Amino acid sequence: MVLTGTLVNGLAIVVAAVVGLLVRNIPEKMKTTTMQGIALAVVVLGIGMALKSEQFLIVIGSLVIGGVIGEKIDIEERLNRVGAWIETKVGAKEDGAVAKAFVTATLIYVVGAMAILGALDSGLRGDHSVLYTKSLLDGFSALIFTSTLGIGVIFSAIPVVLYQGGIALLATQINQFVPTLLMDNFIVEMTATGGVMIIAIGLNILGVLQIRVANLLPSIVVVAMLVTAMYFFG
Repeated sequence: MVLTGTLVNGLAIVVAAVVGLLVRNIPEKMKTTTMQGIALAVVVLGIGMALKSEQFLIVIGSLVIGGVIGEKIDIEERLNRVGAWIETKVGAKEDGAVAKAFVTATLIYVVGAMAILGALDSGLRGDHSVLYTKSLLDGFSALIFTSTLGIGVIFSAIPVVLYQGGIALLATQINQFVPTLLMDNFIVEMTATGGVMIIAIGLNILGVLQIRVANLLPSIVVVAMLVTAMYFFG
């Protein structure tokens, strides 16, 4: 089934988050150190992804244009509102805790190139191995995030399933319309652009900066537009 990998990914996040709720007596210092370790690993992962670009001007242009669009739409604020709404339904010990957990986890699980590449593999080739690997990574981080940030992490499974599932379903039809070379170029530049956003997420978790990463998400769409323009007119 096309959605098998996506459903496994969502289930892994939910199960791990529930376990994380049961082990919330982890010492504060251990939580801090673990979170910092994950954040550093996220930054390194992002750097590795960003360096894959073959035309970095596309990455820069996509981030600039995508950032302008994202700020105009204010995706970050909309995500925060969703988190706040969830917060009113489930309650939280700390104002904004559920929203912060939901937004942070959603961005990490959705922005990464593995989400798109895995979903494309599921749709194009029926190969779920990338998403199975992502499920292991997401499950481990969901356990840690939930024990540290709270119950909001569990709700990130919803946008993950919708996002990856949508891509997988679209991918079942996309190969009929998109040339292989164009798709390969898009994946490379999308990976690099996503890598820059992953770096930003890591820096946010570390508390070094507070970058509105969600407002950069339109950059992925801009990448597709620029790569397509370069393919046909470059």
